[in-house]
Amino acid sequence: MNGLREQIAACTRLLADLGILDYSGHVSARLPGRDAFLIQPFDQRRAGLDPDDLLTCDFDGAVLAGPVRRGTAEIRPPAEVYLHGEILRARPDVHAVAHLHDELSTVFTLVEGVALTAVKNHAARWADGIPIHPDPGHVGDSARGRAVAATLADHHALLIRAHGQVVVAESVPAVFADAVHFVENAAAMYRAALLGRVLPLRAEEIRDFLREFDRPRHVAKLWRDYTGRGRARGVLPSAWRLEEDGGAGRRRATSRPRRSRQSTGRTGSAPT
Repeated sequence: MNGLREQIAACTRLLADLGILDYSGHVSARLPGRDAFLIQPFDQRRAGLDPDDLLTCDFDGAVLAGPVRRGTAEIRPPAEVYLHGEILRARPDVHAVAHLHDELSTVFTLVEGVALTAVKNHAARWADGIPIHPDPGHVGDSARGRAVAATLADHHALLIRAHGQVVVAESVPAVFADAVHFVENAAAMYRAALLGRVLPLRAEEIRDFLREFDRPRHVAKLWRDYTGRGRARGVLPSAWRLEEDGGAGRRRATSRPRRSRQSTGRTGSAPT
């Protein structure tokens, strides 16, 4: 349990340091063998999250364990705890969820006929599509959480219109790696569109990349690099026992994209 708590805290601090998380957004992780997960409190500063700050919540959003008060203020989970709970309930294959508010990625929900698609090689993770959830409001109850989970279906990420993103993965280090690659891909596509017609990765290019791609090895490499830099820069305490392989070897995730059960809801090429 302590190792998982430290991974969530480290992931959150690193995403904040990279500017992918700001004053809002959160990372959660399923507790093995339980219908429950760990998530940070509502008003906890992302850049200063500690393992002991995390709350244990059930899939209905109720707090089961964790700190109760900070001074005179009651500690409560984030308003969008239901987003995490309902996704974890609907997707047994998902062990970590990141809800982000990356501005550049969100731009792709604000224009007609321009779908965010895979333009960089690691974005092959989302070759089966990135659906757009149409409700821009906060996911503040179970019904809205179920609606987000339904939009996500069996995809690995989604965009929430005029709001943010959700990225899901098999472990905390994996969801960190995917969050980094997701915003990199969105930024690359945006910049490419400023120069001319965007050329997304072709199906055969994605297939060839995934044939040779070792996802657990890549996740472990990226996790070691970023946590090492985080320790060197004082973002992460040196005492945290962050596993060298990032936990990637315990649940080897397939790199092959699954067939989508729904479309992205957007068609068309990038602007010229």
